[in-house]
Amino acid sequence: MSAGRLVMPTRILLVGSGAREHALAWKLSGEPGVNTVYVAPGTDAMAAEPRVQRLPDVDPLDGASVVAAARAVAAELVVIGPEAPLAAGVADALEVAGIAVFGPTIDAARIEASKAFCHEIARAAGVPMARAGAFTSTREAGLFARELAGDGRGIVVKADGLAAGKGVTVCETLDQAIAAIETSARAGMIVVEERLIGPEASLIALCDGRDALALPIARDHKRLGDGDTGPNTGGMGAYSPLPDLPDDAADGLIARFHRPILAELARRGTPFRGALYAGLMLTADGPVLLECNARFGDPETQAIVPRLAAALGPLLLAAAHGRLLEAARPLGIQGTRLPVLPITTVGVVLAASGYPDTPRRGDEIAGIDRATAGGALVFHGGTAREDHGGTAARGDGAYRTAGGRILTVVGRGPDHAAARAVAESAADLITFDGLQRRHDIGADAVPVGAAS
Repeated sequence: MSAGRLVMPTRILLVGSGAREHALAWKLSGEPGVNTVYVAPGTDAMAAEPRVQRLPDVDPLDGASVVAAARAVAAELVVIGPEAPLAAGVADALEVAGIAVFGPTIDAARIEASKAFCHEIARAAGVPMARAGAFTSTREAGLFARELAGDGRGIVVKADGLAAGKGVTVCETLDQAIAAIETSARAGMIVVEERLIGPEASLIALCDGRDALALPIARDHKRLGDGDTGPNTGGMGAYSPLPDLPDDAADGLIARFHRPILAELARRGTPFRGALYAGLMLTADGPVLLECNARFGDPETQAIVPRLAAALGPLLLAAAHGRLLEAARPLGIQGTRLPVLPITTVGVVLAASGYPDTPRRGDEIAGIDRATAGGALVFHGGTAREDHGGTAARGDGAYRTAGGRILTVVGRGPDHAAARAVAESAADLITFDGLQRRHDIGADAVPVGAAS
């Protein structure tokens, strides 16, 4: 990449197959100068987007497979969507092969792959997090939980490794914490934290190892049921912007959280190039870091991407080369935030029967076309086309459930009430047996008396 010149990637390989990757493929494939977005392994729904081609035989967890695919299509940039390929070292394999990749190395991705490591980095960087301890002994973990309970603090128990957003137990009592510790211990190290109180916010930044550019702030809804009831999930919906944390707050948050973490990782010889996600709790004493993820959020990305007013492709390519700001300035980005359209978005996740434990597969989905005809965006997370004598290849087979979180239905509008109305109405049009969804996504952002 030449210094001082904006480079638009024309061929992009996107690794992953979820609704987050569908949203990214939708965004990137519509940008000027992009000829083809290849998705590996992708889904039938992604391949239905203009200028998107699917590479279904690529193993997203095998670095050699992804490198071979990138070379075969002459990809100028590889974007890694999910966390599992990062933890498997796919970005490392691409770097060794000399292929530009937006996604951190396995060492930098430990910021997500190990919650204990995240706490270690945050402490060294001076970033505020909850009081916590990491343990391999259930007895020691239990003693620390008892100490937190004795201080009148709530308790959160986390499995140390990757858990697809579901490895967190918020405990109301010490007995619940002890039970959660026993369960989490089966997966290895246990992290026990004090419980923080307040609304959550997600701030994702594009990072090149040194500099960061903030995407719009969003809010995820983790619990399965309305009113934040039921088990934790990977996320049942998201909206952006937030009424209690406007987009322009990102300037201070990037300085408080992302830059110190980037500096500490670089100091250790593991610069972070990719999407650094800061999950924040807005406490009475100010924002506190709950966790870091090493990739774009899901379902936040589905709500964020439609708000962007700048091309992502050249920024991701520049970040991969460690020159993020060189691409930002020609795009008119002078500060630390990506420009946004004057709209609000609300995304509602439709999940399969049995999610988050044992999702049922194979249920026929109806109503997607009607939902999109009404103006909603529908991003596929866990669907597959029927194939009766080649109908899938022609694109006229029915979609069926093939995962946990099946679809994200995104409404857009001039304000929260309008966007939420579009999302809710569109979601109402989609049906499949056992469908699970929330009906209160973004409701906290709608003023009392507004249409919903």
